[in-house]
Amino acid sequence: MLEDRAQELRERYGISWRITGVASRRLGWIADSSGLDVTGLCGAGAPAREEPGIESNAGGGHRVTHNVRDWLVAAKADVLFEATSLNVQNGQPAVDHIRAALEHGAHAITANKGPIVHAYRELRDLASAHGKRFLFESTVMDGVPIFSLFDQLPAIHLQGFHGILNSTTNVILGEMENGLSFDAALKKAQELGVAETDATHDIDGWDAAVKTAALITVLMDVPVLLEEIAREGIRDLTTEAVRNVRRDGWPYKLVCRAQREGNGVKASVRPEKVLASSPMGKISGTSSYVYFETDIFPGLAITEENPGLYATAYGLLADFVRVCDRVIRAAR
Repeated sequence: MLEDRAQELRERYGISWRITGVASRRLGWIADSSGLDVTGLCGAGAPAREEPGIESNAGGGHRVTHNVRDWLVAAKADVLFEATSLNVQNGQPAVDHIRAALEHGAHAITANKGPIVHAYRELRDLASAHGKRFLFESTVMDGVPIFSLFDQLPAIHLQGFHGILNSTTNVILGEMENGLSFDAALKKAQELGVAETDATHDIDGWDAAVKTAALITVLMDVPVLLEEIAREGIRDLTTEAVRNVRRDGWPYKLVCRAQREGNGVKASVRPEKVLASSPMGKISGTSSYVYFETDIFPGLAITEENPGLYATAYGLLADFVRVCDRVIRAAR
């Protein structure tokens, strides 16, 4: 997306960029402060060797030691995009990556929900102390502007929300409504690229619970532990039960809910029967939906219709533009 939007970023937003470091399982740790060859990186297929400090064939950079802080220094990073896999237990290694970036003096942008749940306030305050941004629009509903929306709604009080935030379970339930067994529906979702090879986080409700916790932590300003969210996945639903409730006009959906109660928030993730003609009942495929209840707007809903592969990348790109806009304004 950076390549695809390069001209627009330059001409409309005054943003130019270069990639100076990449770290992945496939490529290892690569850094070159003068800029890496993006075409070479995208086309590189061979795994990186383990030895530090030798030339890389991918992107023309140099490998550095397997240490995020050394890598940031070698890359002379101004912005870190963090996109490691979700760790529901402690948010690592993403938390350490983001902490290192902020302490290095780089802005941090993540698509990983773990750091929001496990270290949001620490990382938010650390970013503020270093005069940097910590942004995470892609963590919930891909690149749909949920967190940035509330940045544009000052002094509003969120009372609660409900919605469908996990597309994998939505696809599986839809296939079960068509007669497939749970296992067959999961396999089809995996073949479509919607579900991971290990879809435990999705089918047992962990992904939805983490997203729920992220929204509560940031938008309602109430820290919440995952174990405080009542969680039930879709694993125990049978095809017969799923087909019967659909026939009766009340299909099953994996629903996330949160509501203020006193100084805290009561939250849950569980399969619920919802009216087929309701907004949630109409959500199908890889679509998502969230409905916010605020003191000013009693109901504010966002629907994301079957996002493509670029949707999450767009959230990272949008956060990058926000970071650069702040830098450009400060320079003026």
